[in-house]
Amino acid sequence: MSDSPSPAPPRRSSGARTAAVIVGSLLALVSLGFLAVGGAALWADGKKDEQGYVSTGTDRFHTATAALRTENLDADLSGAEDVVDSSEYGKVRVRVKPNQDKAMFVGIARTSDVSSYLSGTAHATVTDLDYDPFDADYTTSAGARRAAPPATQDIWEAKAQGRGAQTLTWDVADGDWSVVVMNADGSPGIDAGVKAGANVPFLDEVAWASIGGGALLLLLSGALLYSGARTPRPPRAAAEAPGPVPAAA
Repeated sequence: MSDSPSPAPPRRSSGARTAAVIVGSLLALVSLGFLAVGGAALWADGKKDEQGYVSTGTDRFHTATAALRTENLDADLSGAEDVVDSSEYGKVRVRVKPNQDKAMFVGIARTSDVSSYLSGTAHATVTDLDYDPFDADYTTSAGARRAAPPATQDIWEAKAQGRGAQTLTWDVADGDWSVVVMNADGSPGIDAGVKAGANVPFLDEVAWASIGGGALLLLLSGALLYSGARTPRPPRAAAEAPGPVPAAA
């Protein structure tokens, strides 16, 4: 009785190949996100002005109420101190140019303080912006109380006031913030051109770190996709198995 051939070694399971394809595809998607962020950061870094700010154009904002405010601006810097010094968080710059002969005020304060200050006073909140073409959406809060002149309040982290164009510069800090534009005397009717900008010192580093991470993930995803998609070779023992031995005459 002839010896039976040795059993062929097990092939790599199709489940492992499928898992490699799935993980590789997910990593490819993540890598594209990193590359997109890096590309956008490089583009923005190239748009800085001579003071290092990336800015919007000057666009018209207007309301018949006593104040124009932004929605809550959440600056969550938790853990940032482990990466950069607090002096390098960046700056925000807001330039306001009145379209009428009135002294203007622009300030930034904690959102809760702004809400308390404007409580009972008719004001408008910017809820959405489109830039091509420019269009601003507002929600209006009703109120009959006349606003106290904004400069008399001690809530502002940064402010600017006077006739003609006014510029506010603020060092970014952790917390919830709102920007407010008003007439200096608190009277209703705001009409001004507003230009906002940000100075992020580490924008270049963020760009290259994102691009490098994206490229690394893309290489890894390519290796996994190749490993999962390629056709496995037949087992060597099976390929070299001897044929049947002819019977003796």
